[in-house]
Amino acid sequence: MLMLYIPFAIVTIAAIVMLSLRELHMLQLNGYKTPEHSWWMKKNYRRYIFPIICFLFQFLMLFDGALVPVTAALAAANIIIALANKPGKKFKKPLVYTARVKRMMATFFIVIAAAFICSFWILFTNNAKEPMPYIILGSALYITPILVPLANLINKPIETAIQKWYINDAKRMLSESPNLHVIGITGSYGKTSMKFYLSELLNSQYNTLKTPESYNTPMGVVKTVRMNLRPTHEIFVCEMGARRVGEIKELCGIADPHDGIITSVGPQHLETFNSVENVVNTKFELADHVSPLGKIFLNGDNELIRKKAPEYKNAVLYGTTEGCDYRATDITVSDKGTQFILTAPDGTSCRYTTLLLGEHSVQNLAGAIAYCHSRGIALEKLVLPVRRIQAVPHRLQLLDKGNGMTFIDDAYNSNPSGCRAALNVLGLFDACRILVTPGMVELGAKQDELNYEFGTEAAKACDYIVLVGKAQTEPIYRGIIDSGYPESQVFAADSLNEALAKVSAYQTDKKKIVLLENDLPDNY
Repeated sequence: MLMLYIPFAIVTIAAIVMLSLRELHMLQLNGYKTPEHSWWMKKNYRRYIFPIICFLFQFLMLFDGALVPVTAALAAANIIIALANKPGKKFKKPLVYTARVKRMMATFFIVIAAAFICSFWILFTNNAKEPMPYIILGSALYITPILVPLANLINKPIETAIQKWYINDAKRMLSESPNLHVIGITGSYGKTSMKFYLSELLNSQYNTLKTPESYNTPMGVVKTVRMNLRPTHEIFVCEMGARRVGEIKELCGIADPHDGIITSVGPQHLETFNSVENVVNTKFELADHVSPLGKIFLNGDNELIRKKAPEYKNAVLYGTTEGCDYRATDITVSDKGTQFILTAPDGTSCRYTTLLLGEHSVQNLAGAIAYCHSRGIALEKLVLPVRRIQAVPHRLQLLDKGNGMTFIDDAYNSNPSGCRAALNVLGLFDACRILVTPGMVELGAKQDELNYEFGTEAAKACDYIVLVGKAQTEPIYRGIIDSGYPESQVFAADSLNEALAKVSAYQTDKKKIVLLENDLPDNY
């Protein structure tokens, strides 16, 4: 009996370790949010079919004579599970062993240890049928995808208490900086670019701190404050992201912004927001927080924002359309950059030149200039800072790779408006225009419809289209073909590497301009 149990236990525990690490990784990518992870599990149900079959199959051991052959079959199945989840795959964002992950792992392995001890105890006391030790240990493996989020739920009170301590410490540090001026920035898209542009312009006059990269969650803001805030900082530019109603309000409770900027409102994260109306209300939680003494800067080109703007007396509109307080006009765009004239409410105006590509970049620049001008910086003093601004990494970033190939890297957080803007930028180049994309996600019930429209627009702008993920991009493919686009010029790849290999294989007399539109995270 022991000779059969020991190798089975070793294989099973190894498989538990491998599978649990993969599930922890997915849970981390889903923001440790159990509801979002549950939705993700439902959407990716195929990965759990094999463990479910094994879970049911193991109960055949309850029948006389089935112990040895079924145990051998399960041991082989457990080896497959271990190999399928073993480390080695290159992830874009690998599992980070944070303190929270380590606490979750401790809770998970306490549960597994209890199962193992129970199994071992039954084996030696013979208080149950012989198959029970195998069934208990096997069940621990096959329900690991449930036990990992369960460990997250068990730890929730502890994690809440820890986060509360860190949040209160960050709020204390902010309260002890009375001369620090906080600017909150939110929007369905454009907020990270706005943060970078605004920080660059403000740095010409002020000592400015900004949340790095895409640190736009409560703990991201808290980490920025606790690690980077110094007494010499005069302005804190705080990016605020949200996936649910109330999350911008939560961030405002931490950072307490004096002024705010809303860059856009649109169909983003609809799987958690459920409706565009909820998106609007959530983004305007920032406007609701800003006091009458502060100002809320709003993108006047966005129809949903413009409709809600009259509710706020301290609103300042910026953009390219008539009626904006700060309006950009005379916009000229080329593959070398963009020029425009910005006119302020007092009638003064100034011409700007930027290396940034596309008319849509002017919106964010107009907002950044508007805010700086409202703080007393003359329009003329912003000419050189605007000229020096570089593209934000992975947001229409031009990368010349040589060998007759240039990439437009727009890999971060694609959305319907951003896709249209990126295709417009691609159209600026006199070259062989190639699109590489896995499409858009997190658009709820509208995802197929919006990806189909993306396909119809791509068909008008591209010489070749390479889709990444055949199932994921099926709506885009339909939109492309329904537009009368030559089927021979569309290719669906299984991976990004295969897609890039296909791009390299295309023969053309012109230089290749390759638009990388979106890069899905590992949990997709």
